[in-house]
Amino acid sequence: MFKAGFSGFSVKNLESTQKFYTEVLGLKVEDNGMGLQLHLPDGGTVFIYPKGEEHQPASFTILNFVVDDIDSAVDTLESKGITFESYEGMTDEKGIARGIAAKRGPDIAWFKDPSGNILSVLKNA
Repeated sequence: MFKAGFSGFSVKNLESTQKFYTEVLGLKVEDNGMGLQLHLPDGGTVFIYPKGEEHQPASFTILNFVVDDIDSAVDTLESKGITFESYEGMTDEKGIARGIAAKRGPDIAWFKDPSGNILSVLKNA
C-alpha cells in the first residue's frame, strides 16, 4: 500500500552535522545544495535541512539505529566522544534501558547530535 516516503529534520549547522554523521556515526552523507542527504544503513534516506539558530530540537527520538549488540555499540560510540542520556529509573549506568529482560520493548540507549536532536541505538529481542 505505501511506498517510500520523505523524511527529514532540521539542524543548526550543516557543516558540524555532516562531520558528526560521517566521522562519528560512520554514515554516508551528501550535500545536495539545499541540505544534506543522509543515507541510512540497509537503504533509505533522510533529508537534513539548515535552520540556523532558530532550530529547536524535537522532544522525541528522530532516528533509531538497530544494532546486534547494544553494549558494544554504546562502548564504541562513547569511545568517539558520545555521551548517552540518563533517565532516572529507566536507564542503567551505561545509559541503556534494558527493555528486553523486563519484557517491555527493546534495549535502547539515547544520545544527541550536535543540534540536540535525539537519536538512539536499539536492540530488538
